[in-house]
Amino acid sequence: MIVRIMGEGQLRVGDSHLSGLNKLDDELLAEVQSGDEDGFRRTLGALLDAVRSLGEPLPDDSLEPSELILPGPDATLHEVRAMLRDDGLIPG
Repeated sequence: MIVRIMGEGQLRVGDSHLSGLNKLDDELLAEVQSGDEDGFRRTLGALLDAVRSLGEPLPDDSLEPSELILPGPDATLHEVRAMLRDDGLIPG
């Protein structure tokens, strides 16, 4: 799967990692819904770190279609709330 982190670029992440990423996504969804700013910051950081460590960066000149777009690390809780679907950022 091709994942774009807004403001950073694209990474290729193996489908075998989706389960772990979905757990973080579920936590993030709960924190956004409850307005837990501290939890949101922590979990967003963990989700982005996981994608960065598990993914293989694509070249900057690559224009692959992204199957998933994640907010950048400086995104606000309000901005992420606007991006969320009922089941989170990551389709499950």
